[in-house]
Amino acid sequence: MSRQRDTTPPPAPEPLPVQAVDSHTHLDACGARTAADVAAIVDRAEAAGIGRVITVADDVESARWVVQAAGWDERVFAAVALHPTRTADFTDEQRSELAALAAQPRVVAIGETGLDYYWDYSPPVAQQEAFRWHIELAKSLGKPLMIHDRDAHEDILRVLAEEGAPETVVFHCFSGDVDFAKRCAAAGYLLSFAGTMTFRNAGYLREAAALVPEEQLLVETDAPFLTPHPFRGRPNEPYCAAYTVRALAEVRGVSDATMAGILTANAERAFRLRSVS
Repeated sequence: MSRQRDTTPPPAPEPLPVQAVDSHTHLDACGARTAADVAAIVDRAEAAGIGRVITVADDVESARWVVQAAGWDERVFAAVALHPTRTADFTDEQRSELAALAAQPRVVAIGETGLDYYWDYSPPVAQQEAFRWHIELAKSLGKPLMIHDRDAHEDILRVLAEEGAPETVVFHCFSGDVDFAKRCAAAGYLLSFAGTMTFRNAGYLREAAALVPEEQLLVETDAPFLTPHPFRGRPNEPYCAAYTVRALAEVRGVSDATMAGILTANAERAFRLRSVS
């Protein structure tokens, strides 16, 4: 008999003393459809100390929606790209529409793009070709590149080196060990930590989070996925980023306020949030 999944949302955390930014979430996958839905989710986040969010697309339809959602609420920003698992048939029409959406002022990053060798939905060659296209798009628009990296560390670094990385590169939901974190940090890339770093079997992520230079740290939820411990498996939302902020503060030996302030400053700098109209 299979265990029934707990669909109860995690309790609201104690509010952070300083507001932070959820640098990667999926509001549409969290169930948002309308402006009222978006406002309700972000209201819950703000009450927990997560004052702004970046909602991320994984296909063209989602890209249209996140751009619209970013226009509904000044606390919401967007990122657009075609997820690597969806690149088996990446058409010129899709490229043209994504490029136009990516140029919108409230789109603050190109993502999530990259490589995913865990799932067998798209051949590696097709993924790498799409990844290179997104790298060029990010450079042409002067916007950060938001990377999805699953079981593809070496090829991600190789393609970035071959193409020439954009000025700002963010490893969304960083999944590497200490050595990989050091290599990414040395290249100047930002590492974004999700609820995965709180999982019991993720000591390697906590070690990595402890050594990354503070100016290269970000926090995210990847909601509705990757809910922090002890609520793993339950539905995630941006408000739960507060749990991960506190976990980062603990592994780095600083106060919650200090950690939240660092993360906010990094997100504002990386995504130029203060200059978005």
